[in-house]
Amino acid sequence: MSHNEASRNRWLIALSAVSIHLSIGSIYAYSIYQIPLNESQGWSETSVTLAFSIAVFVLGITAAFLGRYVERHGPRRAGLAAAVLFGLGMVGAGASVQAGSLPLFLATYGVLGGMGIGLGYISPIGTLLEWFPDRRGMATGLAVMGFGAGALLTGPLGNYLIQRFGVATAFYALGGLYFVLMTGGASYLAKPPSGWLPAGMQDEEDAHEKARSALPGIRNLTAREARTSPRFWMVWLIVFINVSAGIMLLAFASPMLQQIGGASATTAAFITGYIGIFNGGGRIAWSSLSDYVGRTTTYGGFMLIQIVAFLVMPQLAGVWLLASVIFLVITCYGGGFACLPAYLSDLFGTKEVSAIHGYALTAWGVAGVAGPQLAAFIRQSTGGYTSALYVMNAALVAGLVTVLVLRWRLGKLRETDAAAGAGAPTTD
Repeated sequence: MSHNEASRNRWLIALSAVSIHLSIGSIYAYSIYQIPLNESQGWSETSVTLAFSIAVFVLGITAAFLGRYVERHGPRRAGLAAAVLFGLGMVGAGASVQAGSLPLFLATYGVLGGMGIGLGYISPIGTLLEWFPDRRGMATGLAVMGFGAGALLTGPLGNYLIQRFGVATAFYALGGLYFVLMTGGASYLAKPPSGWLPAGMQDEEDAHEKARSALPGIRNLTAREARTSPRFWMVWLIVFINVSAGIMLLAFASPMLQQIGGASATTAAFITGYIGIFNGGGRIAWSSLSDYVGRTTTYGGFMLIQIVAFLVMPQLAGVWLLASVIFLVITCYGGGFACLPAYLSDLFGTKEVSAIHGYALTAWGVAGVAGPQLAAFIRQSTGGYTSALYVMNAALVAGLVTVLVLRWRLGKLRETDAAAGAGAPTTD
């Protein structure tokens, strides 16, 4: 470890992570390309949406399988590789538009871009957990807040570039900008020196062990061991349900506001634009709170809030009342992502948390298909969203039960460890 790396500022490390996530979070603004691509290329809405679906699917697969790459080669190299992949995906998308080739667009934005997003998402997370052992939730929440807020940067800037210079040039310019932001962020990333601790932890007993360990009484696991443990699959199910609920509203917020709340198309679009603020803000707010109340309690709170929200939404007549409930659910959606890395480090330790986080993010990929598809199927079958909201409500009840079972299981593991006295912490 060089002196240069040893003397890095951990808040600048966090800012570096934000710059990476802000860039790849531009995928949340993908809708700005829909009409321009349809008008300039003649590609159907379904074809244009396919590139987005491919990108989301590929990012989930990439996060799952390249977590070990991050562990092996470190955050800087992984972040630089993500910058190259995502930059090439965006520039390639511009070239595809100029060439009028839909297959090339699907391959560049969808596959290359998706790989860049997946690798960029996980590359700084494990490092942040090591730099902030005292505030795990807040640190990772800050990074993924950037991902949730990515649309706030790309939406207006992308629209301006498309209207002024055309959609191909917009892809080129944005690709160049993201490459610079991601390269700058990745270049500063580095693991803390061996034995490093923040000032507030240096006088604590067993501080070094606490900094890297799971919760007291719970054994640290490797990524391979974590994958086969019941607690991992309970967390996976909790994340799947939480993401399914939020992504259903992300996909159908505008038509729901019109059908249930009676909003005009213009008002619905205006309200939908605010979702990015609550998505991003919920990530930092909930993850910071989780450092004080605990991650299991926080996920239980997500489930309780959304059980009530999905139960009352079909009865809400006022547009802004309905919008407020949607905003609250979206904070839980963003908060679920933000609390996840810290929760995994609580349950498995930080040694291989990047790889474990990658495996857990497959829940996002599956939910990204399941939530919207369920809502669309029920909407077509019944002509409304009420049944879809009640079905999701039942899923959230199952999610709350899973949280309670996980809490009970963690308590049993700690009791077993306490009974064992000086023996090694137990596993499940």
